[in-house]
Amino acid sequence: MLLIAATLGAIMTTNLYAPVAPKRNVLVFSKTRGFRHDSIPDGRRAIYKIANERNWSVTFTEDSTWFEDKKLKAFDALVFLCTTGDVLEDEQQRALENYIHAGGGYVGIHAAADTEYDWPWYGKLVGGYFKIHPRIQEAVVKIEDSKHPATKHLPNPWKRTDEWYDYKENPRQGVHVLASMDQKSYQGSTMGDDHPIMWCQEFEGGRSFYTGFGHTKESYTDPLFTKLIGEAIEWVSEAKVKR
Repeated sequence: MLLIAATLGAIMTTNLYAPVAPKRNVLVFSKTRGFRHDSIPDGRRAIYKIANERNWSVTFTEDSTWFEDKKLKAFDALVFLCTTGDVLEDEQQRALENYIHAGGGYVGIHAAADTEYDWPWYGKLVGGYFKIHPRIQEAVVKIEDSKHPATKHLPNPWKRTDEWYDYKENPRQGVHVLASMDQKSYQGSTMGDDHPIMWCQEFEGGRSFYTGFGHTKESYTDPLFTKLIGEAIEWVSEAKVKR
């Protein structure tokens, strides 16, 4: 069954895709109050396709009123798709905290790290905050954990083109790093030799996964990246599904 409240790529709308007996219920949130990535519609289409293939129900929204305890309770995973800036009010922030504490899953894509700088708890959930990036260019990614469901299908090393974020602090001490940058393979980074770019963690009762990939439109038609996103959503969902 397909319920559409507006065009999939539209701004500030909510769309629903609801197959029969979905295996997962996913909320994809892409509100921006800073820079807006023109790849957001591509990300929505990619996740829509993943949901169709995996028999998930998925809700796409930029309406922060979805962040309410009763509404969030219905979802196995929340995806912050290139969000930027201060996107949640105080009560909505508390609802997200409650959701994670109840075993909920969070996936942050790219600019999810460029979000809610004045809310330290969110920074811990994501694992780090965006600092700066050089120009878009090809670089080499080193897979550090090739056994995780989101990375075991990836080539190692993995050469790809994207916008490579530096982070305000190295997140390694607080998260499980899945992939890092080969600093010699591209120009303009300020991170130093140890530069995590994708990681996950068990976090306050729930699970969190973050990838710095996803600036470019082309990312969302790359089957390696879209499988990564699908497996990340599955992984963070497990904590709540098992309860």
